Amino acid sequence: MNQFHGFKFHPQHTWIKAEQNDCYVIGITPHAQEQLGDVVFVQSPEMGAKLAQGEVCGVIESVKTAADLHAPASGEVVALNPVITDFPERLNSDPLGTWIVKIKLANPNELEDLLDEAAYQQQLG
Repeated sequence: MNQFHGFKFHPQHTWIKAEQNDCYVIGITPHAQEQLGDVVFVQSPEMGAKLAQGEVCGVIESVKTAADLHAPASGEVVALNPVITDFPERLNSDPLGTWIVKIKLANPNELEDLLDEAAYQQQLG
């Protein structure tokens, strides 16, 4: 099975994937992780925060730089991944399998504005 099955991508190198109960998880792409290098800290949005598509909602810090975390879709934060708080380095080994935040979508139609795997790969060149 395709490792990208079910993922949609934001041009700012975040992904979103449907979970159960109309919730979606958000993380960073393998490309983002490669550009950052070894991730050492993740500043997530707060529980209950209202995210707007494309806006900065957190920060990912690595040993060499820091990068903004952009929300791929609008919604309310309903869960934070506790593993990321204690073990941010999980993003280094499994960026597609390690979610950062879970949201309940405000506007499911925004998902249509996101990239599928082929379009995302094309954007990367």
